[in-house]
Amino acid sequence: MHASLNPEENTHIFDARGIARRFRHSAIFGALSALRSGETMRFINDHDPLPLLAQLRERFGDYLTVNYRERGPQGVVVDFGIVGLPGE
Repeated sequence: MHASLNPEENTHIFDARGIARRFRHSAIFGALSALRSGETMRFINDHDPLPLLAQLRERFGDYLTVNYRERGPQGVVVDFGIVGLPGE
């Protein structure tokens, strides 16, 4: 993977490759739930998480932003952002 893993300000790295598959979705939901408006989670994975994306959009709706930084046979790097949360 070639995408920069050096986080910008308010970007937190989440490397799912080191998490057992059976715990990944729970860990990802927990990490995204901990983000504040304006923060980003840089998600690194060994495959494109298309089913997960649908679940995330269902749960977070328009508050979730998705920006692929890298997408290929070696894996993906995706920036998940949280924007416009009420009360923040």
